[in-house]
Amino acid sequence: MKADEAGELMDAEKSEDRFKTRTAIMIAVLAMLLAITGLGGQNAAKEATNNNIFAANLYAFYQAKNIRQTSFALAADQFEIQMTVPGYFTPEARAEMQKKIDAYRKNVARYESEPSTQEGKKELLARAKAAEELRDHALKQDPYFDYAEVLLQIAIVLASVAIVSGISWLVIGSAALGILGTLLMINGFLLIVSIPGLG
Repeated sequence: MKADEAGELMDAEKSEDRFKTRTAIMIAVLAMLLAITGLGGQNAAKEATNNNIFAANLYAFYQAKNIRQTSFALAADQFEIQMTVPGYFTPEARAEMQKKIDAYRKNVARYESEPSTQEGKKELLARAKAAEELRDHALKQDPYFDYAEVLLQIAIVLASVAIVSGISWLVIGSAALGILGTLLMINGFLLIVSIPGLG
């Protein structure tokens, strides 16, 4: 073997080592992006579930308030009707009934809106709708994370095969899928673009 042939073999080995090193670094970056995507997807799923439960609880509380409010309104109406019967109640009994009617009407108003506790029907409905909006936002995010994870996993597999086989076009395909997966991940966090069929 001549010196120039040995030099060419060493250059080829260095070139192959650089290819493997760069591809390995790309795999590490893709793995990091995959981990971030997985975390984003898990958080979106948890947020959707939690806000769905929160909205359902608020609607149940709203219904309970509505039932109680209706009961108080019906009781007050009944007392008012009974008070229209002349001579049926003594003045003292009428005064007591009027106190009850006033208390019932006060409860009816309090159940309708109670800003101090945020537990009136009006406030509960607004809180439930806000929880639904958060749930819907998280549900829009989730598919982007799912597809980003798949693309990043495929990109890692292609890059790994490229290292073993030395086929450079696999790295190009891996990089393209990695970029697409990264864009979907970013869109999952920010919802910049709504892609039909995904979000």
